Amino acid sequence: MTRAHTSPPSAARTPCGTLREAHVGQDVTLKGWVNRRRDLGGLVFFDLRDRSGLVQVVVEPGSGAFGTAERLRSEFVVEVTGRVRARPEGQRSDRLQTGAVEVVARGVTVLSEAKTPPFLVDGSVDAGEVSEELRLKYRYLDLRRPEALRPLLVRHKVIKAIWDFLDAEGFVQVETPLLTLSTPEGARDFVVPSRTQPGSFYALPQSPQLFKQLLMMAGVERYFQIARCFRDEDLRADRQPDFTQLDLEMSFVTQDELLDLNERLMRAVAKAALGIDLTLPFTRLTYEDAMNRFGSDKPDVRFALELQDLSETFAETDFRGFRGVLEAGGRVKALPLTAEHAAELSRKRLGELEAHAKTHGAKGMAWLRREGDGFAGPIAKFLSAAETAELAAHAPETGDLLLIVADAWRVACEALGAVRARLGHELGLIPGGTYRFLWVVDFPLLERDDETGGYTYMHHPFTRPREEDLPLLETDPGRVRAWAYDLVLNGFEVGGGSLRIYDQATQLKMFAALGISEREARERFGFFVDALAYGAPPHGGVAWGLDRLVMLFAGAQSLRDVIAFPKNQRGGDPLTGAPAPLSAAQLAELSLSVTAADGTTAEARGGGGA
Repeated sequence: MTRAHTSPPSAARTPCGTLREAHVGQDVTLKGWVNRRRDLGGLVFFDLRDRSGLVQVVVEPGSGAFGTAERLRSEFVVEVTGRVRARPEGQRSDRLQTGAVEVVARGVTVLSEAKTPPFLVDGSVDAGEVSEELRLKYRYLDLRRPEALRPLLVRHKVIKAIWDFLDAEGFVQVETPLLTLSTPEGARDFVVPSRTQPGSFYALPQSPQLFKQLLMMAGVERYFQIARCFRDEDLRADRQPDFTQLDLEMSFVTQDELLDLNERLMRAVAKAALGIDLTLPFTRLTYEDAMNRFGSDKPDVRFALELQDLSETFAETDFRGFRGVLEAGGRVKALPLTAEHAAELSRKRLGELEAHAKTHGAKGMAWLRREGDGFAGPIAKFLSAAETAELAAHAPETGDLLLIVADAWRVACEALGAVRARLGHELGLIPGGTYRFLWVVDFPLLERDDETGGYTYMHHPFTRPREEDLPLLETDPGRVRAWAYDLVLNGFEVGGGSLRIYDQATQLKMFAALGISEREARERFGFFVDALAYGAPPHGGVAWGLDRLVMLFAGAQSLRDVIAFPKNQRGGDPLTGAPAPLSAAQLAELSLSVTAADGTTAEARGGGGA
């Protein structure tokens, strides 16, 4: 086929989805994609689609546009000139915002023809019936679906609201480098070889952390950036190797001031993106309280199930499984369920829940079901009369259920927290369309590294210790609390930050607590340690995971749905084929040699890489 137009039309364009009954009688020019064409009784109907929506176009016999309209196919790009008229009664569509009108075409010009797409984007086939890999390979087609484009529009509103609010609050947007020094912050770095300095590498930033602190030392005082970040880590539904965050830093700020500003910012963002009014201030939970009550440092508080501590109840127990845990300093935690909810849990489902608890570190999960004055269940025979009486307060009605994990405190909390989260979904306890924000505060500064036995940081090595706990940093690091906070929405961490260390001596003490010598600290962070000696202001900040926030606001299933051109679960890009080998010439230019798993080099195999 040949194109039917000779030059680009110059008429003003009306967005398809904006037409209403108020436009009846008006002449319009529309431009967009043919969504679907139908021939009925000598008339040609087709739906024309652009970003704003759909409108029905009618081409009548005898019209000069009829011949062109007969050969239209789905996804042809066309220009339509015509007049808006009301649809006849009985033919109106409540499904479309333009369903009360149609456009009677005088002219139809094909701007671009289209092959038959590998999957239909006209709404007649559910996207779930098309493999995600195929949709990502043809992402430019996938995004023609309104439901696929909608998260990107939500994303735009979120980012615009951030800019508007922070600009009004006196923040300055500053770009920080994408090619920098490797200063690992917990995940693996993506590295970039230097052509001009063979054997040396840049790293792509996991966050702008050090640069934004340097900007505070430079006197910028209020900085923000919609920052691109990179982490070479295993993928899952809510992670991508390259992602976007709102990065924000303030000088001369307290934790309360920083949290207040973030709450007001989030209220503005939610209003712009969703049209909802958030109630301020957000709830605050200490880390210990969140773990004890909900079994998570990012709890979903849209439903009311809460953990209980039964350690005192079993303090004198004869049941060896519990006694051994308590003697080792562990805890006995329980998740109580009412008879209404417990009735849905058969022995088979209880077994599945125990398996779920085990995948989150627990050695096992016991259960007790209230029956009359006592309890039934695998460990019921080990209960003393006193224990039975105390447990009755946690399960007062016949049929009530206690799910119990005895283990180290954190393991017991997290395992039951995972069970709680699963039951929230399976029992239908989570209300739809609700957004429950909260802050988790008072995190420990450090935690034990299970592999090394030493300490590692909970957030990052630049987090400020609580002043009253600072003496413990050298004597009992595990008891030091941090000026750190996480922003949680519906069970997802959508932001996190801290007040920062702003004097050199404390920063070096922090490195020492992490097992980093002063020499190593200066090798890895020397430029930053030096900057602390030149008058650093007290400062703090936060980073929001924008991809994750938009995912929750848009009701999407994964981060891939809210990123224009995402990677798949293997970290690959089906659209472009990245990552891909380099040619031998490129490798030579970079002074690199690639070795395959079999020990051969790219050059020996005659290829470009492995």
